[in-house]
Amino acid sequence: MSLVEINFDGIVGPSHNFAGLSLGNLAATANAGKVAHPREAALQGLAKMRVNLGLGLRQGILLPLDRPDEAWLAALGTNMLGADNALRANALSASAMWAANAATVSPTPDTADGRCHLTGANLVTMPHRSHEWPGTLAQLRLAFADSGHFAVHAPVPPPFGDEGAANHMRLCAGHGAPGVEVFVYGETGGPFPARQHREASAAVARLHGLDPARTIFAPQSPEAIAAGAFHNDVVAVANERVLLAHEQAFADPAALYEALRMKLPEVEIIEVPASAVSLADAISSYLFNAQLVTLPEGGMALILPTEAQTNTRVWSWLEGLIARNGPIRRLVPVEVRESMSNGGGPACLRLRVVADPATVDPRFLVDEAKLALIEGVVAASWPVEIAPDDLNKPALWAEVRGARTALLEALDLNALL
Repeated sequence: MSLVEINFDGIVGPSHNFAGLSLGNLAATANAGKVAHPREAALQGLAKMRVNLGLGLRQGILLPLDRPDEAWLAALGTNMLGADNALRANALSASAMWAANAATVSPTPDTADGRCHLTGANLVTMPHRSHEWPGTLAQLRLAFADSGHFAVHAPVPPPFGDEGAANHMRLCAGHGAPGVEVFVYGETGGPFPARQHREASAAVARLHGLDPARTIFAPQSPEAIAAGAFHNDVVAVANERVLLAHEQAFADPAALYEALRMKLPEVEIIEVPASAVSLADAISSYLFNAQLVTLPEGGMALILPTEAQTNTRVWSWLEGLIARNGPIRRLVPVEVRESMSNGGGPACLRLRVVADPATVDPRFLVDEAKLALIEGVVAASWPVEIAPDDLNKPALWAEVRGARTALLEALDLNALL
């Protein structure tokens, strides 16, 4: 097999709105009540995927879920006409766009049975996300249906909260080499919930058949959670042998770094000091919520939101990093303003899967032509804007459902999802 990293990006759904449902996500709550622009948001995400293709990376997609989620409301004994405004907002959430929360992934070099394992995240901490997993799991089981190469697990059961790859890092000499998998969990976070439970991380490691000698469980710092780092990928990112992390990302960074150096001697740890970039700057700019990727020609690039470029302290530090001529050689700013306003940058939008592309359902892989096809559907079908009051209008519900159906039909997936 030819193992490569494939980034599966969530297409921003037609119900993208600013309802402010995510406690602890400072951007989402700060922008609650504003007018959202679903068409622009989806086109920005697709443009980011085109940047990835231009860098020579492999690119996949995950699709918007069926919204409004009438099945979830029915289980609560109501429907969109009978529900109150809060339940309607939860039923319309487009938060499945954050593909980093779709699942935790362990590729074949790390697992006992030599298959790539994916465990869907239960996302039980937030009501608007807790009903994502059935639709997400259906996509994962379709995209990775080849049971000779993949094992797709249902989510860890409640009450143990699992938020997927956003709290998981893999370090290795190369994508196809055995890795060290780091599960980052929360314990306390001031006024905000710690969304990733250690018990859930441990369960995922067992389900994937990981070698305990190459598995690390590390607590996230309470200061980071309290500052708005609701997921570890807001304060740390890893790729192959490189870990880029904020000084205050972990509760005990010295212990984590020592364990990494023991298990992976070639690891290179780049710690961003709080004196140069504060937690507040890191979180507002989403410096760490970047895609740290290996380029085909060698070296690594950071695919960053433009917000990192406009923060002078953050950009000054990044320019210094590039000047060192270390493993990270390029900075690639991308415009994802609409998703950033709802609390997620480039890394939130993607799920990394190391696999042979030939083993993946081709309908979930994209090239320039397929991106153009999707852009055409989005431009024709996605709502231009959604104001808070629109969430209570049946006309919007029908428009959202029709837009998703148009996309599934264009991708030959309508009968399956």
